[in-house]
Amino acid sequence: MFKIRDVIIEPPLVLAPVAGHTDSLFRQAVKGLGGCGLVVSELVSTEGMTRHHARTHHLTHFVEAERPVSIQIFGSDSARMAESAAMVQEMGADIVDINAGCPVKKVVKQGGGSNLLRDLPLLEKIIKEVRKAIRIPLTIKIRSGWDRNSINAVEVMKLAQDCGVEGLTIHGRTRNELFSGKADWNIIEKVKRQARIPIIGNGDVFSPEDAARMFRETGVDGVMMGRGVLGNPWLIRQCWAHLSGRPVTKTSLKQKANFMKQFLQRVCQDAPPPVALGKMKKIGGYLSKGFPQGARLRAQIHSAHSIEDFFAAMEAYLAESMPAE
Repeated sequence: MFKIRDVIIEPPLVLAPVAGHTDSLFRQAVKGLGGCGLVVSELVSTEGMTRHHARTHHLTHFVEAERPVSIQIFGSDSARMAESAAMVQEMGADIVDINAGCPVKKVVKQGGGSNLLRDLPLLEKIIKEVRKAIRIPLTIKIRSGWDRNSINAVEVMKLAQDCGVEGLTIHGRTRNELFSGKADWNIIEKVKRQARIPIIGNGDVFSPEDAARMFRETGVDGVMMGRGVLGNPWLIRQCWAHLSGRPVTKTSLKQKANFMKQFLQRVCQDAPPPVALGKMKKIGGYLSKGFPQGARLRAQIHSAHSIEDFFAAMEAYLAESMPAE
């Protein structure tokens, strides 16, 4: 357990923001499985928020069952960042998180995300204006640097905490590495060792053993997981069981199939059919990993032209491949 000011993070395991995936429905599903102490929204454009674009409502929506919840904002205009942070506070979120780590080109081209790691005066201005605009806790997410020749995570951490940031998440890759290679946990350890604020480590946690090793090797206060949870929503629960000295329960294929069906049915209720179908194909691709002959199932669901086709393909696959246990 650790605190970001008065927000208790217990267990000290965090669901990462993953654009296009970790909306409220997915966060609720993961939180409901247990072991998750904090969820973070998909990153939200402050341009979209302050111009009241319809999509930002979906991205910022959350329910009480998700608490504590952090809403992550990105942008390069300090005034819009401050205005958006105030909007997040008005929504009732527990934490505002500034994204200074997203490596995606369209975010970086707008001057946000990882681009802020190479413009520290702008980052400082943004943090100070956001801090003045809100009363709730403020955190930031970063990468180790822009590239291997400009590792500046410790410098960024010190700047952030001096400006009033109350918690920091660091992904152990540079912007230019995207998700290739191996996350450098040594950088995470250096940041934690020199920090006065809680530090959350992120990068290459795909198993309970990975989570335990990150805590042990870096000394972080919390561990964040993203990509690993998309294909295994039970990962955070399994990590907490392992860290608590309890046996890690293996998830059966039947459990996975039932979770997948129930979750996708909720997606159908939440979005118009064409939108729901696209989202179901994306999520179904992740959740079906590890299924016997999963590639065949993925091919069938990706060729579905309607929600009815999608579920028909799933039911046919399950009837053939996974007889009643």
